Amino acid sequence: MKKSMNLYKAFLMLESEKECEQFLKDLLTPNELKSIQERWRVAQLLMQKVPYRSISEKTGVSTATITRVARYLGEGKGYQTLLNRGFEEEYTRPARMARSH
Repeated sequence: MKKSMNLYKAFLMLESEKECEQFLKDLLTPNELKSIQERWRVAQLLMQKVPYRSISEKTGVSTATITRVARYLGEGKGYQTLLNRGFEEEYTRPARMARSH
């Protein structure tokens, strides 16, 4: 492995959701991982036009964090790239579209 490999390339080398989970658990503290997961969930809910207060009540995330995510959602490209590719989780889908298990 090249010494010059950066973090972004490391992510691209992961081959499954499980590998990504294991890598992130090694890389981040539990609180850091939780924070990232919360921001990702907030971004998905914002894309569905869910009001800030409802997002806060549903997730426990502060409105300040929701506002910050909304700003990056509007100005940045990272969230948009994945969300525009149709990435969504079951908890963000309307009930009629959720898969049954």
